[in-house]
Amino acid sequence: MGDLEIRPAVADDVPAIVAMLADDPLGAQRESPDDLTPYLRALERLSGDPNQHLVVAVREGRIVGTLQLTVIPGLSRKGATRSIIEGVRIHADERGGGLGTRLIEWAIDESRRQDCQLVQLTSDATRTDAHRFYERLGFEASHVGFKRSL
Repeated sequence: MGDLEIRPAVADDVPAIVAMLADDPLGAQRESPDDLTPYLRALERLSGDPNQHLVVAVREGRIVGTLQLTVIPGLSRKGATRSIIEGVRIHADERGGGLGTRLIEWAIDESRRQDCQLVQLTSDATRTDAHRFYERLGFEASHVGFKRSL
């Protein structure tokens, strides 16, 4: 798999991250790679929050994957802290080679390090390949999710 570094994202990484977010039928409809301003503002907010971890996977100086891990302290489950994995993307050239597994394992390990008792994620109902991938990694489709645009 070669040398792989997983590190916090920085402003110079944003174009590559946004390109990966836009590189599928769903992302193509909701992302705007031609205007990075809102993404850079979002990175600034994320970077200032210790419970937010936007990371990139880098191989040979090239960004090949990304995800966001959010740590959420809570009262339910006896005051459990949980984490949410979002925005998992692997560069098209790297899919199927184990990089997605490495990124998810990083997120799980970081969640444990942050004393989380539960790690969760959502996946669009149309992403059946992703659902199989997450199930192979031990995630269970245990809930029905709801969203409302504002």
